[in-house]
Amino acid sequence: MTSDKESGPKVTQDFVRDATDYPEVHPGRAPEGQHQVQTLVFLHGGNVGNWSWDPQVLAFGDFNILTLHLPAFGARFEETWDGLESAADDVAALIADEVSEGGVHLVGISLGGVIALHVAARHPELVDSVLVTGTPLTGASATARALNRMQLKLIGSEWYWRFQAGAYGMVDDERELFTEHGVKLKPENMRAIMDDLDPGALPKNLENYQGPVLALVGAKEPKVVQKSFVALREKLPQAITRVVPGMHHQWNIENPILFNSVLRKWISDGGLHQILVDPEAVKPTRTLEVPAGMGKAAEGSEQGSTSKFPKKLDPRRLDPKKLDFKRKAAKQSETAQAPEETEK
Repeated sequence: MTSDKESGPKVTQDFVRDATDYPEVHPGRAPEGQHQVQTLVFLHGGNVGNWSWDPQVLAFGDFNILTLHLPAFGARFEETWDGLESAADDVAALIADEVSEGGVHLVGISLGGVIALHVAARHPELVDSVLVTGTPLTGASATARALNRMQLKLIGSEWYWRFQAGAYGMVDDERELFTEHGVKLKPENMRAIMDDLDPGALPKNLENYQGPVLALVGAKEPKVVQKSFVALREKLPQAITRVVPGMHHQWNIENPILFNSVLRKWISDGGLHQILVDPEAVKPTRTLEVPAGMGKAAEGSEQGSTSKFPKKLDPRRLDPKKLDFKRKAAKQSETAQAPEETEK
């Protein structure tokens, strides 16, 4: 098996990821014989920045990629959180500015998954498919709400974010980036996000979106996420829900080879990776419920055909002008065979 680190050209050493200045636009190159390049839009979670999608940027050089700084995070940590609908409109504005043809494949984790569904509900014409993971949609228990608000007092402490990074399975530079980013987050923004998520975050008019949806949960995530599947399917009968064995919340970093294989299978032909398990066959883990806005949750199939990954490119040769976006909301306030079996 060839790993992401062993295949494709090496990244130039003079590029250093930054917790608040990771690029948002990563131009792709169309595979031979194909003229149009599709677009992937990655929406990060509520305690990381867009740098967390770097393993996916490296693996999907045959796509145009947008890794957005969501409001109140990353380069926009000084901005005020103005609600889920506003965040969704902000994402839609950037898509409209950057994508001239066709819809996009939306990929969101945690808070980013909630926002992805809001984008699909409010701007369905922009979206070709949706993949969300670790996305609680039906609210948090009173205990989880109280715990999250207690954690707000620790946001400015480096030791807290280093502890959280370890709990997420992050190592090396991911741990450093996670900590660097976390201490910059504003408690008032995190509190406002919790207030939006705690009652339940299913968007209005979600049935407006008629495209394909894949909702995933790591087997080691809190049960509240898997419980959300029922409510999601009521709104979107076409939604497919699956469990990813052995994975925690931030599994795009924990096991990027697996994540990239699952994602490529999905966006290539709407197929499901063979490792994915029907939730009816898996008991939700008994864990503390922690919503997408803050903190690490305490831990407690169908066959997919093999597909070939296109040549991995270095997506970091960017035109600085491409980073100067017209932000509506901001103005207002990867050659390797895709692995179907993954080492546990």
